[in-house]
Amino acid sequence: MVHLSGKVICADEQQVALIAAHLPEHIRLSRAEPGCLSFEVRQSEDPLIWSVEESFTDQTAFDAHQTRTKASPWFAATGHIRRVYQITG
Repeated sequence: MVHLSGKVICADEQQVALIAAHLPEHIRLSRAEPGCLSFEVRQSEDPLIWSVEESFTDQTAFDAHQTRTKASPWFAATGHIRRVYQITG
């Protein structure tokens, strides 16, 4: 199993709005991917910070998720926003 845990850290409300606008579809597509065990992105108590927790069955499934994500409208809109992740497994 591969697990990613971390944060998306917005610089301002404009970045928060980008995350909020694109997140529902990103979550839907990610959860539908083969090998996705869990996928959660939630706004924290600090409205500029979003917590991220995702698990995939294996490295192949995780790599496929990363490839799809980097080619998605989600990443095109939010890829410039700071991310801090730890990957285990």
